[in-house]
Amino acid sequence: MRLVIGSDHAGYVLKGAVIGHLEEGGHEVVDVGTFSEVPVDYPPICADVARRVVQGQGRLGIVIGGSGQGEAIAANKVHGARAALCHDEYTSRFARRHNDANLLSLGARVVATELALDIVDVFLATPFDGGRHVARIEELAAIEAEESDRAGR
Repeated sequence: MRLVIGSDHAGYVLKGAVIGHLEEGGHEVVDVGTFSEVPVDYPPICADVARRVVQGQGRLGIVIGGSGQGEAIAANKVHGARAALCHDEYTSRFARRHNDANLLSLGARVVATELALDIVDVFLATPFDGGRHVARIEELAAIEAEESDRAGR
């Protein structure tokens, strides 16, 4: 599977571990930065990851920061992005099953590396349940479109 990943400086080390894990698992990884622990603003990086996923340049995306909160918020500003902040396997599983999340957000200061890799594995292995959840995803898209229309006025 082709994945897009990005982090800020706080997530840089965890991002490296996640990339290594993904590549060992046979995945193709597009790393959009950052490429060091030098402080950098996360919003442009997370938006880049989200845009690439929405445009089909990767099946799913991963954004990583200190807490993962801002990273999820930034990614979710991109139309079509459904970024989920996950701190355990349960939230990762249900982000995919019920919300069809296409981006995973991780907090490097919140989860240990081993747990983060487990969260990633669950996220990638879990399919969307569809069914009753499809209508909810459509409702999210309708809200997104409505807000876009209001912003254009």
